[in-house]
Amino acid sequence: MKISVFAVSLVLAASSLQSLVDIEKQLPVKAFYEARQRLQGIAYHTPLLYSSNLSEKYDCNVFVKREDLQVVRSYKIRGAYNKMMSTPKELLDKGVVCASAGNHAQGVAFACAKLKVKCKIFMPAQAPKQKVNKVRGFGREYIEIILTGKNFDEAFAAADEYTRRTGSTFVHPFNDLKVIAGQGTVGLEIIEDIDLPIDYLFGAIGGGGFISGVSSLFRQLSPETKIIGVEPTGAASMFQSLQAGVPTQFQNLDPFVDGAAVGKPGDLTFDICKQTLTEILVVPEGKVCTSILELYNDEGIVVEPAGALTIASLDFYKDKIKGKTIVVVISGGNNDVNRTEDIQRRSKEYE
Repeated sequence: MKISVFAVSLVLAASSLQSLVDIEKQLPVKAFYEARQRLQGIAYHTPLLYSSNLSEKYDCNVFVKREDLQVVRSYKIRGAYNKMMSTPKELLDKGVVCASAGNHAQGVAFACAKLKVKCKIFMPAQAPKQKVNKVRGFGREYIEIILTGKNFDEAFAAADEYTRRTGSTFVHPFNDLKVIAGQGTVGLEIIEDIDLPIDYLFGAIGGGGFISGVSSLFRQLSPETKIIGVEPTGAASMFQSLQAGVPTQFQNLDPFVDGAAVGKPGDLTFDICKQTLTEILVVPEGKVCTSILELYNDEGIVVEPAGALTIASLDFYKDKIKGKTIVVVISGGNNDVNRTEDIQRRSKEYE
C-alpha cells in the first residue's frame, strides 16, 4: 500500500458492548495490577508531566508520559519482565530467545541478568550501535547477541527458527498477553497520576503491544478517552492491516523509525486494536525528525524516532484537541547521536 507523504488517518468503528466483554475476558483490569506487582522494584513509575510549551502551542492541556526515563529508556522492560516472571523457572532455564530492533532486547537482557537466565537475542544487522551496546551492557554474560537480517522481520524469522529447533522459551515483543499486560501498566500510572478526565491519549504503534495494553485498560477504566495510535509512513503495518481486515505484511518497510518498524502486527494485537482504538494516524518520517529536534531544542528531551511519533501527531490534531486534556506517551529515548545528521536532513526535506 502506498501512503501519501502527508499524514493520513483511519477512523475505526466505535467499540461494541461485545467488544468490551471480549477485552475484559482477555485482559481484565486485575491482569494489569498483577503485572504491576511483578514489576515492583524493577520498572520505574515514570513521571506524567504537564508541558507548558505544548499546552500553549496547541491551546489545550498537554501531559507527557516520560517512558524515555524508564530503567532501559523505554517501556519495553514492563512487558519483558512480566512475561518472564509469569513463565515457570524450569522453562526459562532451558534458555530464552527474543527478537528486537533494540528496545525489547534491552528489556529482555535486563530481565535475564536479574533472573540469571541465559538468552540469545536476535537483532537486525543494521540496528543502531547505541542500542546494541546497551543490550550488551544490560545483559552482560547472560546474553548472546546475534545480528542478522535487514530489518526486524528478518531477525524475528531467524529467532523463530532457532526457538523451534531448540525448544527455548520465546519472549515475543508484542503478540503475547503477558507482554501486553506489562506494557499496559503505563496506563495504570497515567490514570492514577492525573485528576482531569483525559479526552485523548496518543501512543506509538510498532507491533501493537503497548497500544493494545493501554487501550484495553482505558476501555475499562476510562472509556470516554479517545485512543489514537500513531505509525510512521514507512512502517504503517497496523494501519494497512486494519484497512484490509486481516493482519497484512507491509511491503518496502523503512527501518528508519526502528522502534516502530514492524512489517506485520500480531493476531492478538490486531484484534485488540480493531476493538479498542479510536483512530490510527500515519505520520511522515520527516515530520518525526522535526519533532525530535524540537523536543531537544525546546524541552531538553532526547528521544528516538519512535519516541517522537506522538509529539509529531499533534499538528494534525490541533483543531480536535483545542481546549481538551490530552496525554502523549514518549515511548523511548534510545537515540544514537550518529543519526543526528540524517535526522536533520530528513527534517529539512520535509519542512
